Amino acid sequence: MYLDPRQAIGVFDSGVGGLTVAHAIKQILPDERLIYFGDTAHLPYGDKSKDSIIRYSKEIGRFFVEKKCKIILIACNSASAVAYEEMSREFEGQAMVLNVIDPVVSYLRNNYEEGKVGIIGTKATINSETYETRIQKECTGLVPVSLATPLFVPMIEEGFIFDNISNAIIRAYLSNPSLTNIDALILACTHYPIIKNQISKFFSFNVEILDSAKIVAEELKIILKEKHLLNPEPKGKNEFYVSDFTDHFEKIAKMFFEEKINLKKVNLWK
Repeated sequence: MYLDPRQAIGVFDSGVGGLTVAHAIKQILPDERLIYFGDTAHLPYGDKSKDSIIRYSKEIGRFFVEKKCKIILIACNSASAVAYEEMSREFEGQAMVLNVIDPVVSYLRNNYEEGKVGIIGTKATINSETYETRIQKECTGLVPVSLATPLFVPMIEEGFIFDNISNAIIRAYLSNPSLTNIDALILACTHYPIIKNQISKFFSFNVEILDSAKIVAEELKIILKEKHLLNPEPKGKNEFYVSDFTDHFEKIAKMFFEEKINLKKVNLWK
Protein backbone atom coordinates (compact mmCIF):
# COMPACT_ATOMS: atom_id res chain seq x y z
CA MET A 1 0.00 0.00 0.00
CA TYR A 2 1.56 3.29 -1.11
CA LEU A 3 0.37 6.37 0.72
CA ASP A 4 1.45 9.91 -0.11
CA PRO A 5 2.51 11.95 2.96
CA ARG A 6 0.79 14.96 1.40
CA GLN A 7 -2.60 13.27 1.60
CA ALA A 8 -5.09 14.38 4.26
CA ILE A 9 -6.09 12.65 7.48
CA GLY A 10 -9.78 11.71 7.63
CA VAL A 11 -11.38 12.00 11.07
CA PHE A 12 -14.97 11.05 11.83
CA ASP A 13 -17.41 10.87 14.71
CA SER A 14 -21.17 10.93 15.18
CA GLY A 15 -21.08 14.64 16.07
CA VAL A 16 -18.90 17.28 17.71
CA GLY A 17 -16.98 14.84 19.92
CA GLY A 18 -14.38 13.98 17.31
CA LEU A 19 -13.51 17.67 17.08
CA THR A 20 -11.63 17.20 20.36
CA VAL A 21 -9.41 14.69 18.56
CA ALA A 22 -9.09 16.84 15.44
CA HIS A 23 -8.12 19.82 17.60
CA ALA A 24 -5.48 17.80 19.44
CA ILE A 25 -4.06 16.61 16.11
CA LYS A 26 -3.76 20.19 14.85
CA GLN A 27 -1.93 21.18 18.04
CA ILE A 28 0.54 18.30 17.87
CA LEU A 29 0.70 17.97 14.06
CA PRO A 30 0.02 21.50 12.76
CA ASP A 31 1.29 20.72 9.25
CA GLU A 32 -1.26 17.97 8.60
CA ARG A 33 -4.43 18.65 6.62
CA LEU A 34 -7.65 17.29 8.09
CA ILE A 35 -10.94 16.25 6.56
CA TYR A 36 -13.57 15.94 9.28
CA PHE A 37 -16.94 14.23 8.99
CA GLY A 38 -19.56 14.57 11.71
CA ASP A 39 -22.42 12.12 11.19
CA THR A 40 -24.89 14.41 12.91
CA ALA A 41 -27.86 12.80 11.13
CA HIS A 42 -27.27 9.58 13.07
CA LEU A 43 -25.96 10.79 16.42
CA PRO A 44 -25.51 9.44 18.95
CA TYR A 45 -23.88 6.21 17.80
CA GLY A 46 -23.92 4.97 21.37
CA ASP A 47 -27.53 3.78 21.26
CA LYS A 48 -27.40 2.36 17.71
CA SER A 49 -27.09 -1.33 16.82
CA LYS A 50 -23.73 -2.84 15.93
CA ASP A 51 -24.83 -3.38 12.33
CA SER A 52 -25.94 0.25 11.97
CA ILE A 53 -22.68 1.63 13.38
CA ILE A 54 -20.66 -0.58 11.01
CA ARG A 55 -22.78 0.52 8.04
CA TYR A 56 -22.43 4.22 8.86
CA SER A 57 -18.69 3.87 9.48
CA LYS A 58 -17.98 2.03 6.24
CA GLU A 59 -19.84 4.62 4.18
CA ILE A 60 -17.84 7.42 5.78
CA GLY A 61 -14.68 5.39 5.16
CA ARG A 62 -15.54 5.20 1.47
CA PHE A 63 -16.01 8.98 1.48
CA PHE A 64 -12.50 9.41 2.90
CA VAL A 65 -11.03 6.99 0.34
CA GLU A 66 -12.64 9.04 -2.45
CA LYS A 67 -11.00 12.08 -0.86
CA LYS A 68 -7.68 10.17 -1.04
CA CYS A 69 -7.01 10.28 2.72
CA LYS A 70 -3.88 8.48 3.92
CA ILE A 71 -5.39 7.85 7.38
CA ILE A 72 -8.96 7.07 8.43
CA LEU A 73 -9.15 7.84 12.13
CA ILE A 74 -12.26 6.55 13.88
CA ALA A 75 -12.59 9.37 16.42
CA CYS A 76 -15.53 7.68 18.09
CA ASN A 77 -15.26 5.07 20.82
CA SER A 78 -18.53 3.37 19.87
CA ALA A 79 -17.40 2.94 16.26
CA SER A 80 -13.87 2.02 17.37
CA ALA A 81 -15.28 -0.72 19.58
CA VAL A 82 -17.58 -2.36 17.03
CA ALA A 83 -16.44 -1.29 13.53
CA TYR A 84 -12.63 -1.05 13.60
CA GLU A 85 -11.86 -4.62 12.52
CA GLU A 86 -14.44 -4.55 9.73
CA MET A 87 -13.14 -1.20 8.46
CA SER A 88 -9.52 -2.39 8.57
CA ARG A 89 -10.46 -5.27 6.28
CA GLU A 90 -12.70 -3.13 4.07
CA PHE A 91 -10.05 -0.47 3.36
CA GLU A 92 -6.88 -2.55 3.42
CA GLY A 93 -4.56 -1.30 0.71
CA GLN A 94 -6.47 1.98 0.36
CA ALA A 95 -5.87 3.81 3.65
CA MET A 96 -4.52 3.12 7.12
CA VAL A 97 -7.38 2.74 9.63
CA LEU A 98 -6.78 3.77 13.25
CA ASN A 99 -9.02 3.78 16.33
CA VAL A 100 -9.09 5.69 19.61
CA ILE A 101 -9.00 2.68 21.94
CA ASP A 102 -5.56 1.18 21.24
CA PRO A 103 -3.58 4.33 22.20
CA VAL A 104 -5.40 4.63 25.55
CA VAL A 105 -4.73 1.00 26.47
CA SER A 106 -1.07 1.48 25.52
CA TYR A 107 -0.91 4.55 27.76
CA LEU A 108 -2.26 2.57 30.70
CA ARG A 109 0.19 -0.27 30.09
CA ASN A 110 3.12 2.17 30.07
CA ASN A 111 2.05 4.26 33.07
CA TYR A 112 0.16 2.02 35.52
CA GLU A 113 1.38 -1.23 37.08
CA GLU A 114 -1.63 -1.64 39.34
CA GLY A 115 -4.78 0.12 40.49
CA LYS A 116 -8.44 0.60 39.69
CA VAL A 117 -9.43 2.23 36.42
CA GLY A 118 -12.89 3.58 35.70
CA ILE A 119 -14.33 3.63 32.18
CA ILE A 120 -17.27 5.83 31.22
CA GLY A 121 -18.80 5.86 27.76
CA THR A 122 -21.87 5.27 25.65
CA LYS A 123 -23.96 2.11 25.91
CA ALA A 124 -22.41 0.72 22.70
CA THR A 125 -18.87 1.19 23.98
CA ILE A 126 -19.53 -0.16 27.48
CA ASN A 127 -21.66 -3.09 26.28
CA SER A 128 -18.93 -4.13 23.84
CA GLU A 129 -16.60 -4.66 26.85
CA THR A 130 -13.72 -3.78 24.52
CA TYR A 131 -11.88 -1.65 27.06
CA GLU A 132 -12.32 -4.14 29.90
CA THR A 133 -11.17 -7.07 27.76
CA ARG A 134 -8.12 -5.23 26.45
CA ILE A 135 -7.11 -3.90 29.86
CA GLN A 136 -7.46 -7.29 31.52
CA LYS A 137 -5.31 -8.83 28.77
CA GLU A 138 -2.60 -6.18 28.50
CA CYS A 139 -2.59 -4.49 31.93
CA THR A 140 -2.81 -7.44 34.32
CA GLY A 141 -2.29 -5.32 37.44
CA LEU A 142 -5.25 -3.08 36.73
CA VAL A 143 -8.87 -3.64 37.70
CA PRO A 144 -11.25 -2.04 35.16
CA VAL A 145 -14.78 -0.95 36.10
CA SER A 146 -17.23 0.32 33.48
CA LEU A 147 -20.24 2.62 33.65
CA ALA A 148 -22.51 3.66 30.79
CA THR A 149 -23.21 7.40 30.82
CA PRO A 150 -25.55 7.79 27.80
CA LEU A 151 -26.91 11.24 28.65
CA PHE A 152 -23.52 12.93 28.32
CA VAL A 153 -23.48 12.96 24.50
CA PRO A 154 -26.95 14.50 23.90
CA MET A 155 -26.26 16.90 26.77
CA ILE A 156 -23.05 18.12 25.09
CA GLU A 157 -24.56 18.14 21.59
CA GLU A 158 -27.41 20.32 22.84
CA GLY A 159 -24.98 22.75 24.45
CA PHE A 160 -25.69 21.95 28.09
CA ILE A 161 -22.15 22.38 29.40
CA PHE A 162 -20.71 24.39 32.29
CA ASP A 163 -24.17 24.87 33.82
CA ASN A 164 -26.37 23.46 36.58
CA ILE A 165 -27.97 20.91 34.25
CA SER A 166 -24.66 19.37 33.19
CA ASN A 167 -23.31 19.45 36.75
CA ALA A 168 -26.40 17.60 38.03
CA ILE A 169 -26.10 14.90 35.35
CA ILE A 170 -22.37 14.51 35.99
CA ARG A 171 -22.95 14.12 39.74
CA ALA A 172 -25.76 11.60 39.18
CA TYR A 173 -23.53 9.33 37.09
CA LEU A 174 -20.17 9.70 38.81
CA SER A 175 -21.65 9.13 42.27
CA ASN A 176 -22.13 5.50 41.27
CA PRO A 177 -20.44 3.26 43.89
CA SER A 178 -18.56 1.34 41.20
CA LEU A 179 -16.32 4.38 40.65
CA THR A 180 -15.30 4.66 44.31
CA ASN A 181 -11.53 4.76 44.89
CA ILE A 182 -10.53 4.72 41.23
CA ASP A 183 -6.98 5.81 40.35
CA ALA A 184 -7.76 6.89 36.80
CA LEU A 185 -10.83 7.46 34.67
CA ILE A 186 -10.97 6.80 30.94
CA LEU A 187 -13.22 9.19 29.03
CA ALA A 188 -14.27 6.48 26.58
CA CYS A 189 -16.13 8.89 24.34
CA THR A 190 -14.52 11.70 22.38
CA HIS A 191 -17.33 14.07 23.40
CA TYR A 192 -16.36 13.82 27.05
CA PRO A 193 -13.14 15.92 27.00
CA ILE A 194 -15.43 18.92 26.51
CA ILE A 195 -16.61 18.39 30.12
CA LYS A 196 -13.25 17.09 31.38
CA ASN A 197 -12.76 19.91 33.90
CA GLN A 198 -16.20 19.34 35.43
CA ILE A 199 -15.49 15.62 35.73
CA SER A 200 -12.08 16.27 37.26
CA LYS A 201 -13.62 18.72 39.72
CA PHE A 202 -16.12 16.06 40.86
CA PHE A 203 -13.18 13.87 41.90
CA SER A 204 -11.52 16.87 43.61
CA PHE A 205 -8.74 16.69 40.99
CA ASN A 206 -7.35 13.57 42.69
CA VAL A 207 -8.06 11.16 39.82
CA GLU A 208 -6.16 11.20 36.52
CA ILE A 209 -8.70 11.84 33.79
CA LEU A 210 -7.47 10.18 30.61
CA ASP A 211 -8.25 12.48 27.70
CA SER A 212 -8.18 10.17 24.69
CA ALA A 213 -7.91 13.10 22.28
CA LYS A 214 -4.39 14.09 23.32
CA ILE A 215 -3.24 10.48 23.75
CA VAL A 216 -4.52 9.56 20.27
CA ALA A 217 -2.90 12.61 18.65
CA GLU A 218 0.48 11.79 20.21
CA GLU A 219 0.21 8.16 19.06
CA LEU A 220 -0.72 9.34 15.55
CA LYS A 221 2.45 11.44 15.42
CA ILE A 222 4.55 8.37 16.27
CA ILE A 223 2.82 6.29 13.59
CA LEU A 224 3.24 8.95 10.91
CA LYS A 225 6.95 9.25 11.74
CA GLU A 226 7.47 5.48 11.66
CA LYS A 227 5.62 5.16 8.34
CA HIS A 228 7.36 8.25 6.85
CA LEU A 229 3.97 9.86 6.34
CA LEU A 230 4.51 13.26 7.98
CA ASN A 231 3.39 15.95 5.56
CA PRO A 232 6.50 17.66 4.07
CA GLU A 233 4.49 20.33 2.27
CA PRO A 234 2.06 21.91 4.72
CA LYS A 235 -0.62 23.60 2.68
CA GLY A 236 -4.29 23.36 1.96
CA LYS A 237 -7.30 24.08 4.14
CA ASN A 238 -9.00 21.72 6.54
CA GLU A 239 -12.39 20.49 5.36
CA PHE A 240 -15.47 19.99 7.53
CA TYR A 241 -18.49 17.91 6.53
CA VAL A 242 -21.68 16.91 8.32
CA SER A 243 -24.58 14.68 7.36
CA ASP A 244 -27.01 17.23 8.84
CA PHE A 245 -26.58 20.87 9.85
CA THR A 246 -26.70 21.78 13.53
CA ASP A 247 -26.03 25.27 14.90
CA HIS A 248 -24.09 23.85 17.83
CA PHE A 249 -21.68 21.90 15.61
CA GLU A 250 -20.55 25.02 13.78
CA LYS A 251 -20.21 26.90 17.07
CA ILE A 252 -18.01 24.18 18.60
CA ALA A 253 -15.95 23.85 15.40
CA LYS A 254 -15.19 27.59 15.41
CA MET A 255 -14.23 27.35 19.08
CA PHE A 256 -11.66 24.62 18.40
CA PHE A 257 -10.25 25.91 15.10
CA GLU A 258 -9.04 29.47 14.76
CA GLU A 259 -10.00 29.69 11.11
CA LYS A 260 -13.06 30.28 8.97
CA ILE A 261 -15.12 27.08 8.98
CA ASN A 262 -16.85 26.33 5.70
CA LEU A 263 -19.23 23.62 6.86
CA LYS A 264 -20.61 21.42 4.08
CA LYS A 265 -23.55 19.03 4.24
CA VAL A 266 -23.11 15.71 2.49
CA ASN A 267 -25.70 12.93 2.40
CA LEU A 268 -23.80 9.65 2.04
CA TRP A 269 -26.94 7.55 2.42
CA LYS A 270 -29.03 8.71 -0.53
